Amino acid sequence: MKKSIYVGIIAILSLPFIFTACFRNPYKPTNKKHTHQIDSLTDIAELPNNGGIFSDSVKQPPFWVGTTNFGLRKPNFVIIHHTAQNSCEETLKTFTIPRTAVSAHYVICKDGTIHQMLNDYMRAQHAGISKWGNLIDINSSSIGIELDNNGFEPFDSLQIKSLLVLLNRLKQKYTIPTANFIGHGDIAPTRKNDPNFRFPWKLLATSGYGLWFDDTLAPAPSNFNPYIALRIIGYDVKDSTAAVRSFKRHFLQDTSRPLNAVDTLVLFNLQRKYF
Repeated sequence: MKKSIYVGIIAILSLPFIFTACFRNPYKPTNKKHTHQIDSLTDIAELPNNGGIFSDSVKQPPFWVGTTNFGLRKPNFVIIHHTAQNSCEETLKTFTIPRTAVSAHYVICKDGTIHQMLNDYMRAQHAGISKWGNLIDINSSSIGIELDNNGFEPFDSLQIKSLLVLLNRLKQKYTIPTANFIGHGDIAPTRKNDPNFRFPWKLLATSGYGLWFDDTLAPAPSNFNPYIALRIIGYDVKDSTAAVRSFKRHFLQDTSRPLNAVDTLVLFNLQRKYF
């Protein structure tokens, strides 16, 4: 009887090990490389040098004085993407292969699982060549969120629920302005269309993440210039056709190119409401 009790206890104590073994992390090697790269960046962020950093023609101070008032650079934008791939696993692999040179801070799977792949204060490579207002190095001031979606399907409700939870944490933690929750297609209208016209921007805006227009739209004055409004909102209007298409995709879930009367009313409302 005692022997069977001991066998039972050993079996119970072994369960955590068996459970863990069944779920061994396949990304252990790339996680090790991740940690090594973090250490390398820490080494680069060395103390200021009191000598040799200026020309010999510049008078050097007799000693180094380090400020006591500093901190990490914090993100001020959130850029939302769709992965344009067919599974979360495919995207996780893509973001752990050096030759792809692309990454994001977060990947949200269809079932709502959130993978944080990079510390928020680190610079991910998700925005690429892009522009919003006068900002051109968007990677340096933003958090990138990738949603597992191939670009041709609706977004899962569990996925959007997790996204809203994450956005709430990010907004509260970093005091990110409401207007600074935007899409990859907004900042790179000539190259990208994500998170595509099916994405529920209105739902996000009603929760405080991104701008939205009123239900009642007042007529625009005769001298209203919709392209100036696009630029004021943040769009790069160098390619006005691409800017219009991006705006319509975001705010009207419309993939047609020309501006119409409704588009103009929405632009006028946004400009008057927020700017």
